[in-house]
Amino acid sequence: MPYKITDLCQLCGVCVAGCPSGAITEGETKCEIDVNVCIECGTCEQNCPSGAIIFVEQEEEAAPSGTSQPSR
Repeated sequence: MPYKITDLCQLCGVCVAGCPSGAITEGETKCEIDVNVCIECGTCEQNCPSGAIIFVEQEEEAAPSGTSQPSR
């Protein structure tokens, strides 16, 4: 999923109200995007007043957090 809501989210609800597919809901500490419903239109990122929604390349999303080198 290329759009991710970061910890900058202030639960203002602008992204929830503006999402044309209804993919965003308010969680306990930040809003959340349902990857199965998101149509990746970018409206949430454009509307977010706190800049909490970012586009993430899928390779970055799937990459492991460690920096291990491949074995030779």
